Amino acid sequence: MKKIGLFLIGIIAFFVLLGNVGPLIGLAISLIVAYYAVKEFLKIESTGSKIAWGIIAFIAIAFTISNVPAVIALVAAYVLYLVYKKWNQTKEETNPPSTKETSDPFTNFEKQWNLMNK
Repeated sequence: MKKIGLFLIGIIAFFVLLGNVGPLIGLAISLIVAYYAVKEFLKIESTGSKIAWGIIAFIAIAFTISNVPAVIALVAAYVLYLVYKKWNQTKEETNPPSTKETSDPFTNFEKQWNLMNK
């Protein structure tokens, strides 16, 4: 039953990610342009070039803000990662042995003593 739930969540997250690939690509491109424009704006010393790079940076930041649905795609990608990680988890990892048994020195001593007496 747990695998069916993980499968359904994975399918939903996949389709959400697939539906938002366009805004995700737009976000990546606009972030690259904005980064380059701000970097050039800080490097240039002439006033005319600063105004031009400032306008380019403002436009790129406006495009970045308009691609907010890409955040939904990033969340869907993270959910897919979590589903994949949980799907491949083995039974032993989900039920670790109790720490009381493994860390109690008297229990370990008794086990060893019983093995030696056999």
